[in-house]
Amino acid sequence: MDYLPLFLEVRHRRCLIVGGGDIALRKARLLKSAGAHIRMVAPDILPELSELLAEPHHQLEKRWYKTDDLNDVCLVIAATDDKAINTRVAAEANARNLFTNVVDDADTGSAVMPAIVDRSPVMVAFSTGGKAPVLARLLRTRLETLLPAGYGRLAELAGEFRRAVGERFSHINDRRYFWEKVLEGPVAEKALAGDLENAGQLLLDELQASEPAQTGEVYLVGGGPGDPDLLTFKAVRLMQQADVVLHDRLVSEGVLNLCRRDADYIYVGKKRDRHTLPQDDINQLLVEQAKQGKRVLRLKGGDPFIFGRGGEEIDTLAQENIPFQVVPGITAASGCSTYAGIPLTHRDYAQSVRFVTGHLKDDSYSLNWQEMLDPGQTLVFYMGLMGLPRICEELIRHGRAEDTPIALIEQGTTQNQRVFTATLNSIVDELKEKRVRAPTLIIVGDVVRLHEKLRWYQPEKAVV
Repeated sequence: MDYLPLFLEVRHRRCLIVGGGDIALRKARLLKSAGAHIRMVAPDILPELSELLAEPHHQLEKRWYKTDDLNDVCLVIAATDDKAINTRVAAEANARNLFTNVVDDADTGSAVMPAIVDRSPVMVAFSTGGKAPVLARLLRTRLETLLPAGYGRLAELAGEFRRAVGERFSHINDRRYFWEKVLEGPVAEKALAGDLENAGQLLLDELQASEPAQTGEVYLVGGGPGDPDLLTFKAVRLMQQADVVLHDRLVSEGVLNLCRRDADYIYVGKKRDRHTLPQDDINQLLVEQAKQGKRVLRLKGGDPFIFGRGGEEIDTLAQENIPFQVVPGITAASGCSTYAGIPLTHRDYAQSVRFVTGHLKDDSYSLNWQEMLDPGQTLVFYMGLMGLPRICEELIRHGRAEDTPIALIEQGTTQNQRVFTATLNSIVDELKEKRVRAPTLIIVGDVVRLHEKLRWYQPEKAVV
């Protein structure tokens, strides 16, 4: 995060604008709409600005900027067409710990002005950190069509009932559940249509009828292989409303960032040789949190029902009569193979695919190797990095050809993705100096030959 998104209350506070042209006019309109008292300094000031800032609490000074103009202001905007002046203003404001927006020069200032969707009191702001302001405006235009003007009325109505709801529900989760129900139901529809009288009566009826939640719910959600764009709409919706998030090490940072920011986060990740929490403890933790009336998100990498032990977790929930939902995710085999340009099946190379865990519950390799010898079958090994030498050895020993193609995909679908290809008898030597990091996926079969031809995903910053 390059900037901290923050909305400033500038009503009746002095703000300085250095400049008196068209750009200064746009900034002055914005500050005035927020209730600021504006001090404007420039040798030449447009007539429109003199008219806009005619009230006595605004100050227009037709002269060059001087350091004393920074006295008693809370925000500074440098809006001249002279880079030297803008730089001086920013430097002197920075020396006083004043936030400064330098128009068209984000690096010189300490604050950026976003593109705004105004549905007061609902405000949405877009910023690209000054790198692509036109993109920010395009995003604003798209959102303008998705947010009816009535959302401002809805927010005002909610504000009128905020204290009453707080008195009705003492627990923050109960208040949150109530508001989510109201803001997605008939009350919201009435308010958005402009019928505030009936909307208010419906809200009052809901308030009098609602009871605090007694038992929460668990959402078992597949976070996919890493790229947050691969999440389902339902996954993101549940991630945004959960009170508690239990996540493992296979969940990428980009996916985790889509969860509600004010939720409680509990890391329950497991590695081959170190478990933060044993699985039984995770199961019980889900039950305990739900019985406290919380909505609990169990976020797993990949798909929760494919080597994710999701079945064990919901089995415990079912025994305890805890409500739950399961949202599938794109499993690593599908996501990583796709981003590596390796089809798992292909008419000319493979007519079936088998998913295999790289290590069993007791860390043994007592797999049915005889069933993995068909050259027309693609094998996909999950969690097989540590066991790669043994996997190759056993496949060859049981009859799979030594020159069978094999691929190892590291951190698939992310910007750190790397793909290594070789054969069963050479892959271990190929990887000796590569410093491969988990998570990885192993694909064995003739479909690997298609990687060079079909690979389409080019990460920007692959780790070496």
